[in-house]
Amino acid sequence: MPKIKTNSGAKKRFALTGSGQIKRKHAYKSHILTKKTKKQKRNLTHFSLVNHADKSNVLSLLALK
Repeated sequence: MPKIKTNSGAKKRFALTGSGQIKRKHAYKSHILTKKTKKQKRNLTHFSLVNHADKSNVLSLLALK
């Protein structure tokens, strides 16, 4: 049986933590930043974790499950 390829877009966007959770970046931080407040841009800078409902889909894109 052939190996499952990793989705090349997903491997650039997601990273696994040591505890097995999946890190992701926030959206809305790439352009049109002049109308957003400093507080909003600062809060979008931090990493977040993928929701439990989406975890299985992301793992299959990363060819981990």
